[in-house]
Amino acid sequence: MKKFLILSAWCLSSISAFAGTDSELLGVFDAWSAFSYKDEEGQVCYMASEPTKSQGKYNRRDHVFLLVTHRPKEQAFDVVNVTAGYTYQKGSKPSITIDNNKPVNLKVFNDTAWAQDAATDAKLVAAMKKGTRAILKGKSARGTATTDTFSLKGFGKAYQAINSACGRE
Repeated sequence: MKKFLILSAWCLSSISAFAGTDSELLGVFDAWSAFSYKDEEGQVCYMASEPTKSQGKYNRRDHVFLLVTHRPKEQAFDVVNVTAGYTYQKGSKPSITIDNNKPVNLKVFNDTAWAQDAATDAKLVAAMKKGTRAILKGKSARGTATTDTFSLKGFGKAYQAINSACGRE
């Protein structure tokens, strides 16, 4: 139990620092944690996970996160994005694959990648709800190829938590 509490506190502080705000932990659901906070635009709810496995020939890398965010005031729901822990190579096309589905190419800016549009976000979230793992492949500005594997265990419960917190049920 103590290990769980330390991990939860670390996860909350790491992801809150990532978000740049004081987030409220809604719960930890296996590999996923759900959070909520308010900014100038209103309520924001998001869920995040770190990879269970990371591969690549790199010496140093910052935290890697896979996130799904709701911003009700902006009518933005199921926004899927990743933070790679490095700056992406210009012109690179990182991809995310849910189980054995076809890889989905992501667009990038600095160290972040996200789906091309809301329809793609919705497809990714639907696949993640049913899936067991997500595999993210990318290439750093230095040309280092990386592969990060995320567990989708707990995704559904974390998703329910952010839906509930943002009034989307």
